[in-house]
Amino acid sequence: MQNVIKLHKGLDIHLKGRSKEVKSEMVKSRIYAIVPDDFVGVVPKMVVRESDRVKAGDALFINKQYEEVTFSSPISGVIKEIVRGDRRKILYIKIEADQEQEFLDFGKKDVCQLSSQEVIEIILAAGLFGYINQLPYAVSTNPRTLPKAIFVSAFRDMPLANRFEFELQGNEDAFQTGLTALSKIAKTYLNRHINQTSEVLTKAQDVELTTFDGPCPSGNVGIQINHISPVNKGDLVWTVDPTVVIFIGRLLLTGQLDLTRTLAIAGSEVRNPVYIDALVGTPLSDLLQNQLMHIDHIRIINGNPLTGRKCNLNDYVGAHTSEICVIPEGDNENELFGWISPRVKQFSASRSYFSWLLGHKKEYVADARIKGGERHMIMSGEYDKVLPMDIYGEYLIKAIITGDIDKQEQLGIYEISPEDFALAEFVDSSKLELQRIVRNGLDILRKENA
Repeated sequence: MQNVIKLHKGLDIHLKGRSKEVKSEMVKSRIYAIVPDDFVGVVPKMVVRESDRVKAGDALFINKQYEEVTFSSPISGVIKEIVRGDRRKILYIKIEADQEQEFLDFGKKDVCQLSSQEVIEIILAAGLFGYINQLPYAVSTNPRTLPKAIFVSAFRDMPLANRFEFELQGNEDAFQTGLTALSKIAKTYLNRHINQTSEVLTKAQDVELTTFDGPCPSGNVGIQINHISPVNKGDLVWTVDPTVVIFIGRLLLTGQLDLTRTLAIAGSEVRNPVYIDALVGTPLSDLLQNQLMHIDHIRIINGNPLTGRKCNLNDYVGAHTSEICVIPEGDNENELFGWISPRVKQFSASRSYFSWLLGHKKEYVADARIKGGERHMIMSGEYDKVLPMDIYGEYLIKAIITGDIDKQEQLGIYEISPEDFALAEFVDSSKLELQRIVRNGLDILRKENA
């Protein structure tokens, strides 16, 4: 019998514009770009130059700290431009795509015959290893220290999130092959939601299956790890996005690197919210062509509204992006009576608005306004209501702000990632940027422990 973990804390936010389960034709673009900043903790070092020709699967850059970890081109073509920022930081690498695509051949593999080291070497050679993250620190991992376990969360429950079961259709064999490959490295946990019925998830092989039941953020892999096998000081676990599992499976089955992922194009400012297949690095201008209801006063998000990155049409599909969302910016709103208006059409986690009378299942149009300025931190138990982890969230945030590393370790900083605090940031009446605070705290702790 499968283990079911019931979570009670959390909050489901229903926004208008969720993608219909219809897949649009795959977008083919002339220019693609890889953004090194998508791989947290990686200091990139280029191995190609402008005007170099590459195949799909050829290395573009490496991790300066762990030079065996490479990051590959999703397409074949010519390196059009290497764009740098302050202090020559690499912002992105533009590639002009060939008409006929060429793939580097890594050779088809029988995953059942591979050893742990062979799996790691194949993933490294194809430039996929950097897509695997780790706890502690919530950064791209390295192959020099093996984890005690690997965790895959097979469901997403953030607002407007991509439904993985739909993405899984047609990729079942690749997903199972990827799971088997990961299980060769370390004990692998596959976590699904109780409402998911796909046989690939309910009868997955070579993994330990855990079922979760509860509201957002139960889909966060950090939340799941906290309830299955908490991370203590000295522990190391890997976390793998379910789409990356598919990437690994395709690599082993075909011998080629295929970074095609199914994206949800969603949000109240999108004309026709649907799913679409696109390569990592596809320009957002191509994905959103004829899809925007307005050009001005909108917020384009590379990711979901709570954890995604603010961007514009000149940006590109991120390495870990599963949805592109477009919502109102809200900078042109002029409300009668301001904050004191009853607001029956806007969502509130508390009873500040009259909309609470309509219940939380109603769909709302949310804009990007903060609705208030940053204030002193209020120790009110707000975070605890939406953070289903066995930690004292508010005290941990205080310890990070004050730089008290000993207290941070005592309060569980090793088992958190910024996205775990996304809902807490949403409900926070102090208006603190909790995800940024957590990211800064993890970065400082990582340097201290280096």
